[in-house]
Amino acid sequence: MRDWIAVCLGGGLGALARYGLLAWVTSAGIPVNVLLINLLGSLFIGIVMALVLEFERGSEQTRLFLAVGIAGGFTTFSTFAEGTYSLLTLAPGRSLLYAGLSLSGGLAAVYAGVIATRLLFRRAALEESD
Repeated sequence: MRDWIAVCLGGGLGALARYGLLAWVTSAGIPVNVLLINLLGSLFIGIVMALVLEFERGSEQTRLFLAVGIAGGFTTFSTFAEGTYSLLTLAPGRSLLYAGLSLSGGLAAVYAGVIATRLLFRRAALEESD
């Protein structure tokens, strides 16, 4: 039951953060606000993956709260799909650019989060051993 509560609370927080960022960052042409949300969420999930799975910082409930809840509530595939479709009917080139940036940028952001976390934790471990 605690797993469900962790996901629920995290999802609510993530959704509120997404709503706030969507309202704060407006965009024209390409939905930059949705792209930014999905890239930030991907970076966050890369950090969480490295922390919880590789460095064993936090429990399974921590991972559920952060990755499934907050990141899941924050990022938005459905809004990405709707924006891509809307652009496709108006500006096919922009639609392909947006979809390509979202996919490649999201994967790169996850990778960057994992690598940055690895570097920080390894550096901290080296400093502790000195």
